[in-house]
Amino acid sequence: MKLPRNVDRILGIVTAFILSFTLAFSVNYNSRDTFAEAESGVYEVKREYYVTFYDEGEKLIVKTSADMVGEALERAGVVINDTDKVEPGLDTVIDGDNFFINIHRARPAVVKDGEQTKYIMTASYDAKTVAREAGFTVYDGDEVKAVSNVNFLEAGAASKYEITRNGGRTVTEEVEVEFGEELVSDYNLPTGTREVRQLGETGLMERVIQVYYENNVEVKRETVSEKVVREPVARIVAVGAKKSISPEMGECVSWARSAGVGEAELALAMDLIYHESGCRTDAVNASSGAYGIPQALPGSKMAAMGGDWETNPVTQIRWMIQYVNGRYGGWANALDWWYSHGWY
Repeated sequence: MKLPRNVDRILGIVTAFILSFTLAFSVNYNSRDTFAEAESGVYEVKREYYVTFYDEGEKLIVKTSADMVGEALERAGVVINDTDKVEPGLDTVIDGDNFFINIHRARPAVVKDGEQTKYIMTASYDAKTVAREAGFTVYDGDEVKAVSNVNFLEAGAASKYEITRNGGRTVTEEVEVEFGEELVSDYNLPTGTREVRQLGETGLMERVIQVYYENNVEVKRETVSEKVVREPVARIVAVGAKKSISPEMGECVSWARSAGVGEAELALAMDLIYHESGCRTDAVNASSGAYGIPQALPGSKMAAMGGDWETNPVTQIRWMIQYVNGRYGGWANALDWWYSHGWY
């Protein structure tokens, strides 16, 4: 049966709408960037990454703009209990695609040391780690083994571990060694910008501790030796050192006119501008961090005049006009103050 001509036209319109909506959704979904509103009110681009969660044999892949592991878990609706273990840690920065997050769920365990028994929830499978989590000191030479649970009434369905003491009196601990930060100058990066070139990694140190007893009661501990088994890797941060060349006076005058500086005040404005920054949009005060042509502190104040405040000379001078008029009542007073104090 052939549809009436007007029905055929309506179906065509609906089909076109569905196709256009599908295409728009596909483009948006595959976008690697999202927009987030910064505190200044200016919208900035946030990178999105694909993250894979492994949770008790289940696998979940999500696309997220979360900055850290904990935030990604929360956004994905994955609930983490206090005794669960997450690798890498919740405060680890998500820095790229193919980022994997492993969730180890806590389970009940029973640890027995002679006549003393403790029940805990643990996400660890290393026997000595489980014993330490239960609050027992495990000495060098001691053995901790998982044993079959023959007494169901005692332990229920929990995993059971027993400690065999062998007379040890030293304890070996693993201690993380914090990484440092190295700053390198990059003359291809604008002044005032920072870029992480290498992520830092913590090192690992083995510390042997002697434990002393009196009447079978621990009285003190002393460090016997320390050995770094994995050196920390420093985080390397590139610091922008590229400086622009001060523009010719005529170009700076043109910017000032476009920003709204009157002809009668141009000479005063140029005097103050060149004293402060040389009319360089990326000028940074090394001690205070004041930024741009007007040396605003912080530079983000200039965002009130436009989202391009970091690079646009007209936007920066427009903010400077407002500042000079509001604080000093005009360019002449501001310049007089500068000559008296060396700043304005």
